[in-house]
Amino acid sequence: MIAGSAHAGGFGLREQSSYYQGMSFAGYGTTGGGISSMYWNPASLMGAEQGLTVEAHNSGLFPVSEIDGTLSGGLLGSSSIGSGDIASDAFIPASYAAYRLNDNLIFGVGINAPFGLSTKPDMNWAAQFYSRSSSVFSVNVNPAIAYQFNDMVTVAVGVQVQYLDVSLKSADATSGAGFPRSNEISGDGVGFGVTAGVTVRPFEGTEIGVGYRSGVGHDLEGDLFASGTRSAIGLGVVTPDMVNVSARQRLTDKFRVLGTVEWTNWSRLKSPRATSDATGATLTTLHFNYNDGWFFSLGGEYDFNEKLTLRAGLGYEISPIDEEIRSTRLPDNNRWWLSAGASYNFNQHLSFDLGYTHIIPESTKINIDPSHQDYNATFGTYEADVDSHVNIISASLRYKF
Repeated sequence: MIAGSAHAGGFGLREQSSYYQGMSFAGYGTTGGGISSMYWNPASLMGAEQGLTVEAHNSGLFPVSEIDGTLSGGLLGSSSIGSGDIASDAFIPASYAAYRLNDNLIFGVGINAPFGLSTKPDMNWAAQFYSRSSSVFSVNVNPAIAYQFNDMVTVAVGVQVQYLDVSLKSADATSGAGFPRSNEISGDGVGFGVTAGVTVRPFEGTEIGVGYRSGVGHDLEGDLFASGTRSAIGLGVVTPDMVNVSARQRLTDKFRVLGTVEWTNWSRLKSPRATSDATGATLTTLHFNYNDGWFFSLGGEYDFNEKLTLRAGLGYEISPIDEEIRSTRLPDNNRWWLSAGASYNFNQHLSFDLGYTHIIPESTKINIDPSHQDYNATFGTYEADVDSHVNIISASLRYKF
């Protein structure tokens, strides 16, 4: 599993479903053509048919992000060398399986990468003291069970088992001319969380889903390499929890409209401290202090015929990162999602989904001055403009046994 540049606010990854990719994830917590909606709302497993359903989703991310600015006022000199393209192309898979035991009980499991980040500017760019490469990698296994009371109401709960690996590098200002050496903080660990959800069909053709994914606490064990010295450290990190509300409304026998509102508790991330295993002392602090994130989307799908369904959607995301805290590691901002997609049913067992998204961020600036949480007087101020966009292509296969 390879997780690339983050595309769900902060370092979250939204690319968990090819089906919903085609609608900018509108209605992603309701029962659609498959079971990938269990990622956001496990109660959507009520849509699983008798027997076993398996799905494999694959998303290719093709981001471009360049930072051009000037470092000045510090003790190490000025520089206006650009970052080059800091974003890396990435492949993100997601897999699901569901088995309906009887009319009431459905068991499901998802394997996902909910968090990811991979940014790598040119080695000696202007802001190398503030950041070089950044990497966040995750794998999450989420078994869940849903109970369908009747045709109207289903509830579900699940467990998350999550592996998280983090590595952050920056240039070492003490290593001499050219600053070839990097300081690095890294660590990994396994944590646990829960998921829950409810799906309600109050009227014929109307469905409402509410889903919850808890935060996952991690006690990462790793190393801090700084100024040529390596120390064993512990780093406590809690990923954000998320609440979403989705709706699906059938307007005609062939046309449906969908919508989603999502809140992500990024503000709980705060400022994790890396502590020495030997002494318990704080060796460094990672300043996140994000705001909460919001996502809104509206989409529709049309059954062109019995085999082919077409869909499209528009989304708007309010990033947890603004200019007050925006860093060179993750120059995130509010963004628009424009998507289109289709599904083709080869037969009653095999289906294919395709989704495409173009992401357009708003005008983005970085301003690391004395009021910024990352500011270091030795390095100086850094002011820059960020030029970025993202293309995402996603495809999946679904088989019902």
